[in-house]
Amino acid sequence: MVGGSLMSKQKHVQHVKDIKSDRNFKIVNYTFLTIAMAVVLYPLIYVLSASISDPTAVNSGKMWLWPKDINFEGYKEIFNHGAIWRGYLNTIFYTVLGTTISLAITLPAAYTLGREDFVGRNFFTAVFVLTMFFEGGLIPTYLVVKNLGLIDTIWALVLPNAAAIWNIVIARVFFQSTIPKELEESAKIDGCSNFKLFFKIVLPLSAPIIAVMALFYGVDQWNNYFDALIYLKDRSLYPLQMVLREILVMQEMSAQDAGMTEELASSLHSKQELAAVIKYGVMIVSTLPIIIIYPFLQRFFVQGVMIGSLKG
Repeated sequence: MVGGSLMSKQKHVQHVKDIKSDRNFKIVNYTFLTIAMAVVLYPLIYVLSASISDPTAVNSGKMWLWPKDINFEGYKEIFNHGAIWRGYLNTIFYTVLGTTISLAITLPAAYTLGREDFVGRNFFTAVFVLTMFFEGGLIPTYLVVKNLGLIDTIWALVLPNAAAIWNIVIARVFFQSTIPKELEESAKIDGCSNFKLFFKIVLPLSAPIIAVMALFYGVDQWNNYFDALIYLKDRSLYPLQMVLREILVMQEMSAQDAGMTEELASSLHSKQELAAVIKYGVMIVSTLPIIIIYPFLQRFFVQGVMIGSLKG
């Protein structure tokens, strides 16, 4: 009886220690998550508040979190700004076209490199991976694009970066670890060709990795402005990010009266005022499509990333 009572007390003490340890872990965990949430949310709330606040209050620092002197002049200017909407439509077109081309290259390449019966698989994989560590650089790439006649065309924005080697590697791991070899063998026995096997069997079973690749390529294409800065001169082809960049650059410029005519100084000042009014609104408008689309792809995104990270 005494021994049983002593063991019971020891178990109780251990149980209390475990509960205390769990409680301390939860306190630390929730504290860290709260700080991380604040760090992530503050810029978002600030940009949203600034987009509907008076520009003077924003520039003077009076508005630091919540809206001050609410007005919607910024959004009115956005709706009336032709360059913004033209850039918006261009970005949507580039994103859809670029993502489609990237998927059309990435998925077949990944599946082919994952096939054990593909002759030269290791050689081509090594060549692909080598480009992850060594690249031609900006000037050779520009010369290639120029010699192909792609300068000042939409193809300069979607073809040079159509395939990312890392994405091909991820998709290859997915195909190798997810598509059963027995299924492929059964399809071949039934007379299924390689093309039919890929399009009729493999792709329908690969919704998670397709969603992951579409999200990766879509976000990269949506946020891309550097290629447009290098390859485009025609302003009618500018994507939204280039328009936003110009707005931010105008906001940073300072009008110096010395060496400027009154007309030029007045024009520059008006552009600065316009930039101050609409730049935060454009940030909100430019991120809305990605924010809206992501929840619909989140289930496939998490599943695809976890499969690719566990095996291979």
